Amino acid sequence: MRARRSCLAVPGSNPRFIEKSRGLATDEIFLDLEDAVAPDAKEAARKNVVGALREGGWTGRIVAVRVNDLTTRWTYRDVIEIVEGAGDRLDCVLLPKVADASHVVWLDTLLSQIERATGLPEGGIGIEAQIENAAGLVNVDAIAAASPRLEALVFGPADFMASIGMRTLVVGEQPPGYGEGDAYHYVLMRILMAARAHDLQAIDGPYLQIRDLDGLRGVAGRSAALGFDGKWVLHPGQVDVVNEVFSPSQRDYDHAEMILEAYEYHTTVEKRGAAMLGDEMIDEASRKMALVVAAKGRAAGLARTTVFVPPPSA
Repeated sequence: MRARRSCLAVPGSNPRFIEKSRGLATDEIFLDLEDAVAPDAKEAARKNVVGALREGGWTGRIVAVRVNDLTTRWTYRDVIEIVEGAGDRLDCVLLPKVADASHVVWLDTLLSQIERATGLPEGGIGIEAQIENAAGLVNVDAIAAASPRLEALVFGPADFMASIGMRTLVVGEQPPGYGEGDAYHYVLMRILMAARAHDLQAIDGPYLQIRDLDGLRGVAGRSAALGFDGKWVLHPGQVDVVNEVFSPSQRDYDHAEMILEAYEYHTTVEKRGAAMLGDEMIDEASRKMALVVAAKGRAAGLARTTVFVPPPSA
């Protein structure tokens, strides 16, 4: 699966922001037709997005478009115009406010029809499903299983907080009066479990205090520690922090690669299922944990600085 450490939201109605996004070191760029675009500007924004996709300039990054949610009058035209106009330049469609599996099935069906009609490879365009309300969280397992096109589940904190009546106006921060603990832990873990059960990535939502990089680091560190793959960013200044938080340290990456090499050597050459790497015992469970860290390090572009040296023969 491709890296999604940082996923940058760019208003589809703002050509200047779209142009600037081409030079940023994000793993994913998504052009937004939903919340970032005023109702009267949505039809014009579609044309901006098609033109931007045709122009390109995001080589090496995932390119997505967030359409409007399925309860609005814009969604079907969003999908048709974007995919017919620039489907060959599009990696994913991001569907917001997914409340049940039928939303994903609808988008999958429409994408297949457009792909067949336009000669695009069927199934080539992925889907990201955004969980933004109580119904979506309750139905998240069915949503995660709804389509082979699904690549990621995305948490949408602001709408979710409103959906459940959380008493705060600061997105992502702990609500006043909650006390010890993390008010978002259950939500994040619920999304993460559904994602992992279906081999999907899990992406945390944005942190709206764009100048508070220490706050961003703390909130991003929370979901990264659980195992999330990345986080939305709303401003260029947030990109480097999020990329760093969702990448393993050089030390952890080197150690993971060492475990993989050592385990391979001991199981194939010495025919042992468990062995020592320095003062650490490693086994099959160690290999599985190391695979996760190594994969994230490789996706982040890290390079090895250590090499495994087999022990001398007895």
